[in-house]
Amino acid sequence: MIEASRLKIGYDNKIVVEDFDFEIKAGEIIALIGPNGSGKSTVLKVVSRLMKAMAGVVHLDGNDIHRLSTKEVAKKLSMLSQQQITPPDFTVRELVAYGRLPHRQWYETKSQEDEEIIEWAIGQTRLEKLADRYINNLSGGERQRAWIAMALAQRPKILLLDEPTTYLDICHQLEVMELVSRLNKELGITVVMVLHDLNQAVRYSHRLVVIKEGRFVAEGTPEAVLTKDMLRQVYNVEAEVTIDKNIGKPVFMPLGLAYGT
Repeated sequence: MIEASRLKIGYDNKIVVEDFDFEIKAGEIIALIGPNGSGKSTVLKVVSRLMKAMAGVVHLDGNDIHRLSTKEVAKKLSMLSQQQITPPDFTVRELVAYGRLPHRQWYETKSQEDEEIIEWAIGQTRLEKLADRYINNLSGGERQRAWIAMALAQRPKILLLDEPTTYLDICHQLEVMELVSRLNKELGITVVMVLHDLNQAVRYSHRLVVIKEGRFVAEGTPEAVLTKDMLRQVYNVEAEVTIDKNIGKPVFMPLGLAYGT
């Protein structure tokens, strides 16, 4: 679906990511992990076409993403950044309706199909009772679900999420992650997300991609990637890694800093 080759990314002539290859396959959930400032969100911006790489190319379904129109990209791919700004007088339904813009001309009003898809997206995110509430009156978790509903209204094949659980308490974090997992399983939506919580990344992802200081470090299944050596080398942390019998995946418990590494 998406293939990025030899990406070189920077700001104001400062290189942030270099010689980075990345492939996203249909139907999988991928988590980009790594220390703060390692370039995870920057890679996501380039993959979503919000930013252009200094070198390298990103292909979406075999086509150079920068040769596609904005509408063509928006029909296949939806990106949610870390922080969303919503006008204070927007309701959930009005926000979700914006997801239909790529599917009509600027002068066209919402069709019956648009209305049906808007209600479908609201239902998928279980926001029916909140559809006429103002976005700014919602809890953090409810607000995040509303933005995901807007993304769903685009009917994308790929959903890109940049730290979707940031600033949320543990209950709302799990609410969002369970929603993402359900959308992947039931609708087949491919998901790529930047996560800081490694245990969440392991639990909800099929594959992890590790980035450190703008360079590719490792990729693979959670079982292959979440190891003591990786945590020591990438995060400078000594940790105990065990298998959670409830989910059959590894979890880690930090023990302290890995001095001298």
